[in-house]
Amino acid sequence: MPRQVDVVIIGAGTAGLSALGHVRKRTDNFVIINDGPYGTTCARIGCMPSKLLIEAADVFHKRHLYEEMGFKPGGTASVDGKAVLKRVRAFRDMFVSGVLRSTENLGDRNIAGRAKILAPDLVEVNGEQIRTKALIIATGSTPVMPGPWRKFGDRVITSSTLFEMEDLPESLAVVGLGAIGLEMAQAFSRLGVEVTGFDALNTLGGISDPDVAASAVKIFRKEFPIHLESHVTLEENGPDRILVRSDDSDVSADKVLVSVGRKPNIAGLGLANLGVPLSRTGIPAYNQHTMQVGDLPVFIAGDVNTRVPLLAEAADDGHIAGYNSIKDKNHSFCRRTFIGIVFTHPNIAAVGTKYANLNMDDIVIGSMDYKGQGRAMCAGENHGLLRLYAEKSTGKLVGAEMAVPDGEHLAHSISWAIQRGLTVFEMLELNFYHPVTEEGIRAALRVAARTIEERESGPEIPQCPD
Repeated sequence: MPRQVDVVIIGAGTAGLSALGHVRKRTDNFVIINDGPYGTTCARIGCMPSKLLIEAADVFHKRHLYEEMGFKPGGTASVDGKAVLKRVRAFRDMFVSGVLRSTENLGDRNIAGRAKILAPDLVEVNGEQIRTKALIIATGSTPVMPGPWRKFGDRVITSSTLFEMEDLPESLAVVGLGAIGLEMAQAFSRLGVEVTGFDALNTLGGISDPDVAASAVKIFRKEFPIHLESHVTLEENGPDRILVRSDDSDVSADKVLVSVGRKPNIAGLGLANLGVPLSRTGIPAYNQHTMQVGDLPVFIAGDVNTRVPLLAEAADDGHIAGYNSIKDKNHSFCRRTFIGIVFTHPNIAAVGTKYANLNMDDIVIGSMDYKGQGRAMCAGENHGLLRLYAEKSTGKLVGAEMAVPDGEHLAHSISWAIQRGLTVFEMLELNFYHPVTEEGIRAALRVAARTIEERESGPEIPQCPD
């Protein structure tokens, strides 16, 4: 007889653990199944180790400002690559250990193994069958590696293996300059590695606004060579190096970082046994507000559903899936305003609706060039562009894209305004301290306000009710 449980969760990453938190509030009769290392993508190979490397790179890079700021340090500074990466791994392991506590003391409710779905209510793992009232699929994703490139062994790396390097390479080619690729390209370059970047698109960091993209490309090309609209092939270049051939350049490198996307972990999972149609990528249709697959007692959460591969979205997916898996009926949840951040310097960020998805006949744009932004000038970081998007008829803010200093903080302020449905004029009534980089938001809002509609000019200060 199959074991009987209330909920089966497949995957112990961000989405799976978020779901587990809700499931445990209502039942102890569950299992969570995980294949491979425990610990979220963020903690083990993503957000946290990458930020540790970025912080080290930025500390070293600031030496370039010494002379401008009036410093005359004696001697020279150098990078101990082994020490840098050792610190990254030490803190990484600490973050992972914190995640692992989520599944400690679960006993036989925590199963290490590869699950296979036999039916919407039946799962098999390690030869055991488990029947369940509800199933949550949260198996995550894996970096894409073109098959022919695997023959180069550890000379070609991904974000899954990047932080296992014992030392910094002398040279690095980065193929794919989306969020991860661009972050790592800049960080390694700032640590003294000879970096060359390649991307098939004519943009960086996922920017869809052409003006923001042009500004970003100009900034980042000052730090390392970038080849856009380039299709890449790899060849042997002696026993220890790789030759990266593109449409306009040949570059020899010790290592190649491949960052061309991620694919859902669904191999052997048995999604076809759910009995519903699958997409071209093998994923069943689901409701993003309930996370339910069709009308089945099945929920799909996190990177595996290919909606938005970000930790915050995966966590929300997991919360919704976990909550609905133990309820008698599904509850529909509004999704938070989108934020996407690339932790380069300057930060690249997108909020709400991106430029590529706008109907421009309905939109006004407010821009701010940070070349003359006061606080950014004080820090020696006065470069980049912010663009805000608002409805022409109502003034309601709908989105933004930017490559600006402190963009990670500006993006949050803008997202809160969008989620609360604020207009350009209502935002201008809010307080902006001086001098802060957020004043750039106000400057862009003023540009947008001038083009929305005829209004009686007056103070931006809110009026008291009569």
